[in-house]
Amino acid sequence: MHEVDVEKILSGTPDVRIKRIYENAAASDGLRVLIDRLWPRGVRKENAELHHWARDLAPSPRLRQWFGHDPKRFAEFRRRYSAELAEKSEELSALARHATQEPVTLLYGAKDPEVNHAIVLKNEVLRFAAEARVRGGGKRYI
Repeated sequence: MHEVDVEKILSGTPDVRIKRIYENAAASDGLRVLIDRLWPRGVRKENAELHHWARDLAPSPRLRQWFGHDPKRFAEFRRRYSAELAEKSEELSALARHATQEPVTLLYGAKDPEVNHAIVLKNEVLRFAAEARVRGGGKRYI
């Protein structure tokens, strides 16, 4: 387990990061979660240093194929993927809660760091966390 930042827990501020799975793992990554539906090419499972593989948080195969990492489709992809994630509140809640205790690094295989599903998922986790705090009257998560 990683060292717990008590001040961070008390503030209730989630720390969610994104990183390509091909980058080296770092102690500062905290909980490392692969968010691709398919295993990334060229990465050996024993070298990935994963804590969890959240296949169900990846875009549906149909949406992923439609998107094709085309920057022109990113705005619509963001809308559609956010709609898919709306059905995953339990998983988003778990990530948000964990991110108040230690960093959560969402790992993805896409080449483009500006146009990928990890950006959308990170924003949805943070949005979910903020809404949970508002619903809870300023308390930490559900």
